[in-house]
Amino acid sequence: MAYSRAQILNIPRVRERNILRNVYLWMTAGLLLTGVVSFGVAGNPALMRSLVGTRFLFLALIIGELALVMYLSARIMHMSASSATLAFAAYSILNGITLSVIFLAYTGAEISLAFFTAAGTFAGMSLYAMTTKRDLSGFGHYLIMGLWGIIIASVVNMFLRSEGLYYMISYIGVLVFIGLTAYDTQTIKRWNEQFGSSISEDQYVKLSIMGALKLYLDFINIFLFMLRIFSRRN
Repeated sequence: MAYSRAQILNIPRVRERNILRNVYLWMTAGLLLTGVVSFGVAGNPALMRSLVGTRFLFLALIIGELALVMYLSARIMHMSASSATLAFAAYSILNGITLSVIFLAYTGAEISLAFFTAAGTFAGMSLYAMTTKRDLSGFGHYLIMGLWGIIIASVVNMFLRSEGLYYMISYIGVLVFIGLTAYDTQTIKRWNEQFGSSISEDQYVKLSIMGALKLYLDFINIFLFMLRIFSRRN
């Protein structure tokens, strides 16, 4: 029996692959935009002086970045596809600006090592989540608890300034976001079953961006925590 293209796209397994493909395309685009902006800002001495020399400016960028990602996470399905796209691009740009300071704090070798190690780890966990028959949804609560623990410990260590606690947070952070990578990847796989063939093209784009944002944040955090660990040698 022959199937039309429309019928094939409504088969859950194929539709699921398309969602995953779109998510990874959006995530890659966001990371590339972040990298280009970060490298560009780091290569401009005047911009770097303004960024690190004006504490209020840097703080405002951080607050704006957090506000935007929280708003996008909560409201993306109520936005138009074009607005969601612009918001994701804006977040990637803001993140690129704030991450440009790593070029002052770490060497190129440390940044490269952390990036490629994070990329390999991320890819491995994503592949595991897509191929395993084990349901990882039960780990969600523990991973969120671990994330809150990292946040609270990081705030406390701003006052304690403990090097030991700093690196313990970094190691735990890597483990938590590796777990979140697998958990989020499997969540994206389940979206196909939840929405089925009734999803519109507009919703399809927004769902892809939502998934991309989840995995983008997982990758960035794995990279940053690994960067802190690898820099310990110096």
